[in-house]
Amino acid sequence: MHIRFSKFKYPYLIAEISSNHLGIISNAKRLIFNAKKYGASAVKLQTFTPETMTINSNKKEFLIEDKIFNSKNLWQLYKVAQTPFSWHKELFSYAKSLGILCFSTPFDETSVDLLENLNCPFYKIASPEILHFPLINKIAKTKKSLIISTGMANLNEIDKAYSYARNKGIKDIALLYCVSNYPAEISDFNINNIKILKKEFKCKIGFSDHSLNNKIVEAAVFAGAEIIEKHIALDIKKKSLDSKFSLKGKAIMTYKKTIDDAYKLLGKNFFYRSNKEKKNIRFRRSIYAIKNIKKGEKITLNNIKSIRPGLGISPIYFDRLLNKISPFKIKAETPIKKNILNKLKINL
Repeated sequence: MHIRFSKFKYPYLIAEISSNHLGIISNAKRLIFNAKKYGASAVKLQTFTPETMTINSNKKEFLIEDKIFNSKNLWQLYKVAQTPFSWHKELFSYAKSLGILCFSTPFDETSVDLLENLNCPFYKIASPEILHFPLINKIAKTKKSLIISTGMANLNEIDKAYSYARNKGIKDIALLYCVSNYPAEISDFNINNIKILKKEFKCKIGFSDHSLNNKIVEAAVFAGAEIIEKHIALDIKKKSLDSKFSLKGKAIMTYKKTIDDAYKLLGKNFFYRSNKEKKNIRFRRSIYAIKNIKKGEKITLNNIKSIRPGLGISPIYFDRLLNKISPFKIKAETPIKKNILNKLKINL
């Protein structure tokens, strides 16, 4: 399977499971079920093992200060946070049975091999891996589409990753504006970055959202984001690594409605007025006869006036009608119609 981003129905909401399964496969399935139930377009896993992420070292640079999951070092963190390789086939199959697309973020080449055996439809590069060129090269060999998350990266680094992926033959690339702070605060964002990415890179631009405020994703859609990624978690007492900034239960549906409504507000790529609004043109002014006007009589300020409703010709013709000779009889309190302009040879 190979899905191009042009086939997506936008806005496209990706529900990220990450480590919110808490090491229990039934939790992962419940998250996939909720993603489908509450309107996500796709569900995403993360594919790694602790061995492919780091080494089991207690040197200072490998230690975790905030003791997430009571982990002492990075290796222990990733051991707890991983989605085991042995789950992937079952989770992909379960998502398929529900009718929701499942894909993943691989973090090394062996992860890509696993996902290729499961016919993963496309891939995503996580923000910390944006300059992991061996991984991008491995994905390029699959000839599949690629989403690149851009948290922490400057424009030069984004360009290097984008250009490398292009040069390696990946034709379909999407970039996600991302703030790698968990949870991200309003002050962390520069939503204009989305507009800048759209200008600099001729590809789909999206938004990976780690905030707690739906107004931020709304602004992202207004700025041009079409692919939205958001973490989801179960509404249970036990907390996970990502649960603090993840959507739970019906909040997923509310979030989806927020981005759908924002996308609808953007509307069309041309200047547009709805038919309902057009009906209100009748409340504009137009030119009316306020006295009976005989054929051959001069049109003056005494017998025409610009008033509401707007059933006659526009007031833009008012001065041009003055002192002209009426070509036909016009009754008082009736609108002056467009045919008078043709008779008097007044350009429309």
